[in-house]
Amino acid sequence: MDERRIVSFRQMKDGTKEDYELLEELEHDFTKLLPERICNELEALDNSLSGYQVTRLEHSLISATMAERDGADLDWVVTALVHDIGDNLAPYNHDSLAAVVAAPFVRDECTWTLRTHGIFQMYFYAHHVGGDRNAREKYKDHPYYQTGIEFTERWDQSAFDPDYEFFPLSHFKPAVEEVFTRKAWEPSIIRSGERVPLVGSGG
Repeated sequence: MDERRIVSFRQMKDGTKEDYELLEELEHDFTKLLPERICNELEALDNSLSGYQVTRLEHSLISATMAERDGADLDWVVTALVHDIGDNLAPYNHDSLAAVVAAPFVRDECTWTLRTHGIFQMYFYAHHVGGDRNAREKYKDHPYYQTGIEFTERWDQSAFDPDYEFFPLSHFKPAVEEVFTRKAWEPSIIRSGERVPLVGSGG
């Protein structure tokens, strides 16, 4: 190990200005590789939950391809691509994990949709397994409620067709690179409270 590139402290309270400047530098270098790690996690979905006619990766690629073909903007395409990225590590709250990953880099509307899409998706199947298909109604007064309905209808529940011709992950890598190298929490990106149409928003 190169000791010139590690901090001097063993407890954070003992750290120096130089220590924390070093950590900031190393963190900056590390975060530049976030798009690569995002793509690695997406690739891992090829060996995730079974039983469907498509893999979880294929489902994600179908979803993103549908979004792109609908003329969706960059944030929506990437949101569709990563919406199930939490499946492997958080099978009971995968939607929350996806939202946490994307939140610093996409519109607030996209983050909210990621965080809640698991509940909105229940509308299509929960009544078959003893659940409440109308659980999404607790959000009926939320400004993004209709967005949640449209997202799961257009690009989630419909993205399980093994005959659908979807773009490969390599096609979406530039979009992942662009989104996940943005300045984190930039207000002009987050745009809290703003709604952007799913269809035709990409210009």
